Parts: sequence; structure tokens; C-alpha cells
Amino acid sequence: MATNITTPDSPPLSRDELLVAGSIDTSPMILGPLLRRVTETGATVWVQTERDAIVHIKGAGRTWSTRTFAVHGSHYAIVLLDGLEPGQSFEYAVLIDDEQVWPVAGVDLPPSTITPFNPERPTRLTFGSCRTSEPHDKAGNAHAGIDAMRAFAMELTTRDPSDYPDLIAFLGDQVYADETPDAMREFIESRRDVSEDPGTELKDYVEYAHLYDIAWSEPFNRWLLSTVPTVMIFDDHDVRDDWNTSLEWRQEMESKPWWHERIVGALASYWVYQHAGNLSQDQLREDEIYQLIAAHAASGADTELDLTGALDEFAERVDQKPDDYRWSYTVELGDTRLIMVDSRAARDVTPGARKMLDTAEERWLESQMVGDVDHLFIGTSLPFLLIPGLHDIEAINEAMTSGAWGKAVANAGEKLRQAFDLEHWAAFQHGFRHLFEQAIAVASGTRGRAPYTVTFLSGDVHNSYVAEVPTDELPPGSGRIVQAVCSPIRNPMPLPMRMLMAHITTRVKKPLDRFIARSKKMSPTPWHWVLTQGPWFDNNIATVDVEGPRLRLSWMAGEIVDDRTQEPRLRTVADVSIPSLESPATRLARSS
Repeated sequence: MATNITTPDSPPLSRDELLVAGSIDTSPMILGPLLRRVTETGATVWVQTERDAIVHIKGAGRTWSTRTFAVHGSHYAIVLLDGLEPGQSFEYAVLIDDEQVWPVAGVDLPPSTITPFNPERPTRLTFGSCRTSEPHDKAGNAHAGIDAMRAFAMELTTRDPSDYPDLIAFLGDQVYADETPDAMREFIESRRDVSEDPGTELKDYVEYAHLYDIAWSEPFNRWLLSTVPTVMIFDDHDVRDDWNTSLEWRQEMESKPWWHERIVGALASYWVYQHAGNLSQDQLREDEIYQLIAAHAASGADTELDLTGALDEFAERVDQKPDDYRWSYTVELGDTRLIMVDSRAARDVTPGARKMLDTAEERWLESQMVGDVDHLFIGTSLPFLLIPGLHDIEAINEAMTSGAWGKAVANAGEKLRQAFDLEHWAAFQHGFRHLFEQAIAVASGTRGRAPYTVTFLSGDVHNSYVAEVPTDELPPGSGRIVQAVCSPIRNPMPLPMRMLMAHITTRVKKPLDRFIARSKKMSPTPWHWVLTQGPWFDNNIATVDVEGPRLRLSWMAGEIVDDRTQEPRLRTVADVSIPSLESPATRLARSS
């Protein structure tokens, strides 16, 4: 159903003006609205304001309202919409107190809409990772390439809402806290001396808040985030390169006088800007931080809650005791399930007991790795199935750093690990093998009805590809086990690294396999997988369409046509079909 939305008086902004605009003036709303988790009957809308205020979401003949809460001088609202009709789209507006701030009058963008999830509609899921916040002019494109997210947003403005994705899953490095853009550096220099550590890296919550503003304020991206639901999970650059790669890394960081404020600011801002919106309303009501917000609202207080102290204490605690809190979560999408896995904060880096996921997190993931869905997606910022030669390198490096060849080699291995980012699932062999066993169990139907696919969605590695476990290596009747990587959205791999990746793919795998097979210090991986498509090195954003028992995957990039630098067009880099097997149940019956 459509809802008539009145728009406030403001100077009009044509599409051509939007192409060069860095932001839209929506005072007193600083950032947002962001449409976050959407279910069949509910939705979450996130807003940042410039002051203590009541935020109203108006649409579908109703109004939902909540008061802001404050963190380090910034103000936010998480508005929970309920009682929605599955699949029934409606336009919505945002009011700060009595002032309508969204949509903005005269701005040439489609209405922002909310579409409750429709389980009868085939699921469409967009995903990607690694996006820097550079300008979208010629210089910015020369440095960082064309923003695939912005090109995708511009394309969606020309489509009917029925063609929008059900969800975008951002798989890490939503912001780069350690590689800041010029606009961020100017802000940092306005408030402290960058000749002192941490220099132009982020220092605290206030700087994180400013970086998120830069990352999400461009008009087309802002519209996209206002009308397509999103979920997110962090990776290392959301905090710092190689975050939690090893105990040595943690000890080095914790010895730096600025690190405590950095990690507290990183995790506190992550909860506010990314994590709270990941949760369904039932999950949110069980969250210990949100319960403080809800209790304050229930008290009838006429001023906002200042959450600063409690949130900082929480961030400090969960950094030191990661099993006290879970950043991972699950999204049910009809006959499809998406498990978003924290493969950063939940690590156990204890020497001799290194695991990608600590015991509590490992048990939780195992409880979620069940069938009885048509397709099971596992979102993990770090690829589970790496390019095979690179997997071997990381597995060897883990053996080196664990002391398999003595202390001197272990020390060298640690230096290599940090220098070359050798810290994916392959470098945590215990967790890799445990998760592989679970994936096989789900795919083979021993943990509920076998899905057609078990598909890992990942990013991080700045190249995109598809990998698959050959079906003849799986038990009879199994569904497929697939890895789909989309990285980067905007942060291209330098040419020398691209050449190195190609060399690893074609030249070193067989020698490394022979080394591992002959070594008494390591055991070969009992499973094999192959690259079926890729790698591609474009800035990309990917979409997976669930088409009954099959999947169709598309990688899309922006390209400049007729020197229109600010108006990239979306082009398809790759279109990949994961063809349907006959029904897993039918295959199992036939094989037996």
C-alpha cells in the first residue's frame, strides 16, 4: 500500500546535482535513515540526530516513535516497527520531534520504502565487503576505483521496488579505521596532533562516529541504505589490520598507550552503528545494551539516556572476555537461512589451542548448522575455502608458528603471518576442519533435511571467485558445498598482488601439496575443492538469487561511460549458475 508523504520545504536537488553532492542536508538528522533488520511483520529503522529528540517513523497509516539515546555526545534512535503485513510495501517518512527530515523535498530520488519479508517470494540476497570512503570524483576513482555500492544504488533507483534485494549482507571492512580518507584526516587534525600515535588512524569513539558519517552520507548510498534492509559483520579494518591474528599481535597492541581507547571506541561504535540493527526485534530485546535503552524508555523519563559509560564498560569487557557476548547471529529468510559468523572477536589465540572460534562460539555455530532449509548460507568475513595454494601456505605457516620446526622458524613464521595477512580459516586448522565436518554433515542430510546448497559467502581477500567441493567427494545424496567471495566493493588489489595471486593459483599448489604430504609435522587436508569461476579483481558487489533448488550468482561493477565520471553504470562481471541437482532426497533414495 502507498502512503502519501508530505515533504518539507528545502532547495530542490536534481539528479545531476546529486551526482556531485557529497551529502544531503537533513538537519537535524545527521545520518540515516538506515533500514536494518526486516522480518515478515516488523522492521528496524536506525537514525542519528544532532540533539536529544523524539524520532518518529510515519508510514502505512501509522506512526512509531522513540526517544534518542546518547553516546559520547552523539544521539541515536532505534525505532522498532511492528504489525506490518508480509510483502506489503509502503513509503515512509522520518520526523525529528515535529520536523520532517526524510524524504527531502525536491531531491530526485525514489521514495524510501519498507517491504516486510515475503516468504512466498524467491529470496534475493546481495553481499560484498571491503569499502573505502573516498570521493567519487575522477581523483577518487583513480585511487580507489569506482564504488560498486554506489553504482548498484544508482541502478536500483531506475528499477521497480519489486526488483530490490530482500537483504544486503555487508561482510566486513565497512570502514577502514587504519587507512583513513582525506576528509577523515582533516577531522582528526582538527582535534589532535597527528605527529603522535596513532597518527591519522582513528583514536576513539568520536572519530569512529565521524568516519561512519563519511562512509554512509553520499546521497545515492544513503538512499540505498534507507530502502534495502541490511545486516553486517566486522572484519579487521573495522578495528585494525590483522585484528586478533595471534596472541603476539594482541600483546603488541595492548602495550601501546592509545590502544585501549581505540578498541573500546571500535566495539562501542560497532554496537551502535552496525550490530544493533543486525538483530531481530526479539533478539534485540534480549540484548544487554538494548535492555538499558528499553528500561529507560519504560521509566517515562523525559530526557534521553546517556549510554556512554555503560557502553564503554561493555566494550572493554567483551574485548577481554569475548565469550561474554556474541556478535554472530542468524537470519531466517523463508526456506533460506543465513548464519553471520564473527570470525574476529571470537577467536582463541592461546598458543597450542588456537581456534578461529572460541569454545562457546564454536558450540553456538554448531547448533545453527542444521538443515531443514532449501539453502544454507554462512556469512563469514574471511573466506572458508581459499584459493587452494593460498590455503596450503596458511596451513604451513600455522605449523611454523606453532613450533613444528623449532623456535627460530616459529618467530619467522609469526613475522610472515602478520606481514602477509596469513590468518584466514586455513591458518586455524582446528576450526577449519571442524566446520568442514559440519558442512558435510548438513549437506549429506545427517543434521536435518539436506539443503540443496551449503554456501559460504565471504570477502576480505580483494578478489572474487567461486569454489566448490566436487560432488563425487561427498556422501551420496548430498547437496552442494560452495564458496562465493565478493571483495572488494571499493578497494582494489594492487597489480603486483594480482600477479602474485595468479602465480599461487597456477604454480605453487602441487609443490605445496607434495611438501605437506611428505611432512611428518602436518597432516594433509582430507577434502578437496576447486575454483570453478574467477578470480576477478574488479570492485564488485554480488547478488545471489534463489531459484528453487538452484542458485544464480551475479558479480556487478561500475564503469564510466562517455566521461560521466560521477555517473557510473552497472555492468555484469560474471553470471554464475549453481545448477540444481536432483532432489537430495531423491538422490539418497536412488543411491541406497
